[in-house]
Amino acid sequence: MDTRLPAELDFPLERRLGKPTASKLEKHLHLETVGELLQHFPRKYLKRGELTPIADMPVREEVTLIARVQAISSRRMRQRKGMLVEVTIADDSGTGFGSMSLTFFNGYTAEKQLSVGTRAMFSGKSDLYRGRLTLTNPDFVLLADDDQDPSLALQPVPVYAATAKVPSWTIARSIGLILDSMDWESLQDPVPEDVAHRHHLMPLRRAYELIHRPTEVEEAYRAQNRFRFQEALVLQTALARRRALSAQQEATARPPRPAGLLDRFDADLPFTLTKGQDDVGQTLSTELGQPHPMNRLLQGEVGSGKTVVALRAMLQVIDAGGQAAMLAPTEVLAVQHYHSIRKTLGPLAEGGMLGGDADGTRVVLLTGSMTTAQRKVALLEAASGDAGIIIGTHALLSENVSFYDLGLIVVDEQHRFGVEQRDLLRAKATRPPHLLVMTATPIPRTIAMTVFGDLETSTLSELPAGRAPISTHVVGLVENPAWVNRIWQRAREEIDAGRQIYVVCPKIGEANDDDMPLPADGADAVEDKQRNIASVTAIAELVESVPSLQGTRIGVLHGKLDSTEKTETMAAFTAGEIDLLISTTVIEVGVDVHNATVMVILDADRFGMSQLHQLRGRVGRGGLPGTCLLVTQLEPDHPSRERLDAVASTTDGFELSQKDLELRREGDILGASQSGGKSTLKLLRVIKDEKTISKARIEAREIIDADLHLEQQPSLRAAIMAYLDPEKEAFLERG
Repeated sequence: MDTRLPAELDFPLERRLGKPTASKLEKHLHLETVGELLQHFPRKYLKRGELTPIADMPVREEVTLIARVQAISSRRMRQRKGMLVEVTIADDSGTGFGSMSLTFFNGYTAEKQLSVGTRAMFSGKSDLYRGRLTLTNPDFVLLADDDQDPSLALQPVPVYAATAKVPSWTIARSIGLILDSMDWESLQDPVPEDVAHRHHLMPLRRAYELIHRPTEVEEAYRAQNRFRFQEALVLQTALARRRALSAQQEATARPPRPAGLLDRFDADLPFTLTKGQDDVGQTLSTELGQPHPMNRLLQGEVGSGKTVVALRAMLQVIDAGGQAAMLAPTEVLAVQHYHSIRKTLGPLAEGGMLGGDADGTRVVLLTGSMTTAQRKVALLEAASGDAGIIIGTHALLSENVSFYDLGLIVVDEQHRFGVEQRDLLRAKATRPPHLLVMTATPIPRTIAMTVFGDLETSTLSELPAGRAPISTHVVGLVENPAWVNRIWQRAREEIDAGRQIYVVCPKIGEANDDDMPLPADGADAVEDKQRNIASVTAIAELVESVPSLQGTRIGVLHGKLDSTEKTETMAAFTAGEIDLLISTTVIEVGVDVHNATVMVILDADRFGMSQLHQLRGRVGRGGLPGTCLLVTQLEPDHPSRERLDAVASTTDGFELSQKDLELRREGDILGASQSGGKSTLKLLRVIKDEKTISKARIEAREIIDADLHLEQQPSLRAAIMAYLDPEKEAFLERG
């Protein structure tokens, strides 16, 4: 099967641009071929007008000028956080002479790209500051010294992601040379002709021309829309093909068995399943009974009862002669699942053991910190088939772990695992196993369509009876320093009432900055040096001296404790022997202590919204109202406070996940963060482009239904192979 791109796009840049330019593009931007350069789309366009000499510049109007940098300096701002970059420029229009100042707030790009002698085109709204003309945060694009054509100012100027060594104008010139020398006749469109016609897409050649060299900015936007649809179609076709190929695989059917473990478990349940749990359970039961692999994503609110649904699926597989493996991201969570499932099953989890049910199964735990003897027993029970449920961490992926008949893989908190890890576990089955991945981080529909499009999705939205409401409050210490004492007093009130408290910190100790969930960079790095970020060790020392907490039983939990100490601490807290647990995010998921009613999150701005939502889900689980305090040292108008306010405003995880995506960069969700490479999505944005993704999904299904292996669509097939190479494809399988 020929999966190469058209020869023109595969051409090395050196053969089109010469070695010096091609070497710079490869070294600094990782662009090696004609196709990669053409796909390096402008990140924005500067709308231009007539050039204005500084001497004739009007005040408070949009202006464009070409000038040269005379001086540049940067300093920390006194009245607000961040950096101020000040640039002095001299007129370069040839029609007059003058100088003026430019001001960039947090101008890291300006500081990096503008140096004395640099020539650039600037555009912005002029103003007066202390009697001098100035532009604040103007757009700019670097120009070569021989770039004297004033007509540049009349056209939209594409601005590319660039570096100091390869400025935007160098990229624009290189792309221009490529566009002028292309053999367009040999270039095949990856979008099928009938699809392009249905959606009124401009021809591929014209789209490349207008996105890089528009005469009006509206032309560029139309070209962008064309490439957005193309991206969506490539992604959705890859996913549709994966779903279809999976459906063709042969798996061992695991149908329900009357009067088996599942029926006995259901009969002894001390509570009634919610309608959602029952509906999802029926869906899983049907799919497990099919002779091809189930591939399903189960998402649900914190505390919605996903584990019970997963356990019932595991019991159905065991009834049909198979085994189930449950993969958890942390040892704390794996141990929690192990004890919880054994307790829930009771005698059914002790098959063949003294006091156990003769027809039951066994549940074993496998983690990296187990002793050799413990590990040997667990491995033997998994390999012999004596254990029907095997729960573990990454230790399950080890080469010496084998199963008698692995029929179902359950991946908890799927976002913590990559495609390679899931495939390692799949490879331990003699036939393709069924797969259930679970997340308590609700996923907006657009993300589900794009990232988990190869999985069918089920959602649990209602909470089981007995879950109490949780009230969340932002505690701003800048505006109310006295609230520090009130936090500990509030904790003592709960402890005196017989309740328990979580206190969560972003890091373990002063030397463990790498433990912080949101690594600081830029202005945040300076900001963090100016404030003490709460650590488990420091807070543990502090609370011992807090008058209101005298006589309380305090415990400490974090990932760097040895396994025995972690297990003992968590067991003591669960048993009510610890009143106040100071912890990192190891208690983020899975921990279920019904008596815990207050969650205090220190420096809460250091955590993501989904983490905060997960953490507060640890309280209010035993029918008692829960309280979550989001403590922050940030100023009330700091941008990160908006995230905290959003979390405090709702307990709807789906609403929060949507807000989260709107507030943070999309590249954190798709692309580099997940695949370890460059961002995969170029123009497509999963929140803004839902309609485009939906249309492409429909077209992709029809294409794959008619031509599974894309034999009639070689250009689309080649585009998928190029766009989703093995590294980049990993982000599609985060589940």
